Amino acid sequence: MTTPGRPIAGCSLDADAACLFCRAPLRHTLVDLGMSPLCESYLAADQLNQMEPFYPLRVWVCEECFLVQVQEYVRPEQIFSDYAYFSSYSDSWLQHAKRYAELAAKRFGLSARSQVVEVGSNDGYLLQYFVAQGIPALGIEPAANVARVAVDRGVPTLTAMFGTEVARTLAADGTQADLICGANVLAQVSDLNDFVAGLKILLKPRGVVTIEFPHLMRLMEENQFDTIYHEHFSYFSLITAERIFGAHCLVIFDVEELPTHGGSLRIYARHLEDDGRPVGPRVHELRAREEMAGFTRLERFATFGEQVKETKRKLLDFLITARRQGKTVAGYGAPGKGNTLLNYCGIRTDFLDYTVDRSPHKQGKFLPGTHVPIFHPDKLSETRPDYVLILPWNIKDEIMEQMAHVREWGGQFVVPIPEVKIYP
Repeated sequence: MTTPGRPIAGCSLDADAACLFCRAPLRHTLVDLGMSPLCESYLAADQLNQMEPFYPLRVWVCEECFLVQVQEYVRPEQIFSDYAYFSSYSDSWLQHAKRYAELAAKRFGLSARSQVVEVGSNDGYLLQYFVAQGIPALGIEPAANVARVAVDRGVPTLTAMFGTEVARTLAADGTQADLICGANVLAQVSDLNDFVAGLKILLKPRGVVTIEFPHLMRLMEENQFDTIYHEHFSYFSLITAERIFGAHCLVIFDVEELPTHGGSLRIYARHLEDDGRPVGPRVHELRAREEMAGFTRLERFATFGEQVKETKRKLLDFLITARRQGKTVAGYGAPGKGNTLLNYCGIRTDFLDYTVDRSPHKQGKFLPGTHVPIFHPDKLSETRPDYVLILPWNIKDEIMEQMAHVREWGGQFVVPIPEVKIYP
């Protein structure tokens, strides 16, 4: 067993690095993805010859609480000042949100007398389904450009970075929640303790918090390293999530394992004082499974870096072979994960001619770092590439259904994660 406080082989010590949760020194590197730009910093044509900032994308694991994390190089306020991600451009994600809203309303007996609050509410993709059921809803979203879309959709939205200050202000004004929900927001929080403490303040005594996040166990088992980027500060196991919520007197009483984003968890939490919802068997079972898999031992984290390198080699092998055979390759999607993948692997227009995306907010721009141009999906029909590399591989089925006409000219889909797979 590794001696506590001593770096595992191949790790280096950054004296300034401290755990985002427990503040223990960070000594152990999970994986080093080199230098990378902010994954949502898409470029206009007139920016291509300007200086572009790159930051170290080194991922640490805390030896005390086992939180996997990256250091903060850019304040969240800067990241979300003009955000390019709009949740509503994925049909499967909208279906996921609608199912959740209907199930939550039924499970927790929500009505016109209830209050739902979503933290990190994006463009109203989820809360619109509560509003449609006549359930009062409030979104809290830091990106003003995204929040405006939600308001236009009829979803009341507060433009703010959620934490204890916002929670206290709302509570003092008489707004507390029967249900607080959040999807893929916990990873984007740099001050975890302030955020979770805010959840407790905003939650009614008998209220419930549900938070979804990619499951660290699935990320590591399936080499999903491209889900790591600067805008995501933390990556969670259930065990670590229990510690963080427990430190703020919130108890996780249920958990669901979801297929979204390559494998996610949805945790259900309540006040420590609310003993009406006992901790259920799914929590005990998953916690035991994570312990059995080694997520409370540093040794479990020591081999991930080599898995990532091998995934990179396989993708580059495929692209080099395809190009030498005279094949053309285009991309589908311009997600944050795609930018991590392309920058880490050094894939530019020498390998990938261009990519396409449904979001008009990205069309006409260029991917950060690699400067791959982004077009409307109609571009695929114009150029008829031999291969279409699906960058948002977590919704590959949705994409292959929408773009089935690619097969009319013999085009094939390629998925890079967990390893290169060609769909004829």
